[in-house]
Amino acid sequence: MNMQDAADRADVILDEVFEEIHPEVQWTHGPTTIGSCDLTRRRTVMTIVSRERRGSLLGLVDRFWRKSEYRIKAVNRDVEFPAIYAQTKDGFGVSLSIGGEGQAFFEVDSPCVKESEVADPITKPNGPSYADAEIIPRPNVRSDFWSAGAP
Repeated sequence: MNMQDAADRADVILDEVFEEIHPEVQWTHGPTTIGSCDLTRRRTVMTIVSRERRGSLLGLVDRFWRKSEYRIKAVNRDVEFPAIYAQTKDGFGVSLSIGGEGQAFFEVDSPCVKESEVADPITKPNGPSYADAEIIPRPNVRSDFWSAGAP
């Protein structure tokens, strides 16, 4: 497997988890970073996830990853900044973490692979793209469900 193969696999992992999130959240691509023999693909959720709904999002993702036979490596149960970390059977690390203002971040880290060029993801974000932006803004999309103040 080379870096492009790993990037493609990471994109599939991200596509699959986002297909499981209902109601849908708006997301954009985060930066792809390349190490000496690995890479990381990222997606940033632009939908505001309220403190009351963070557990719902993490629980939904946790159940999907377990159903997909990912190994749960760690769970951070912090009320403000919870996170879940897992690993696929083929050695990809996956995580969901909640940051400031309820912004959710998904990351997929590849195992060590052969060096190669890496193209941008082909999956289009389901909202504005911030590909040319210096920084991705804080979440700015309200959802009747995900942004609600009541559990």
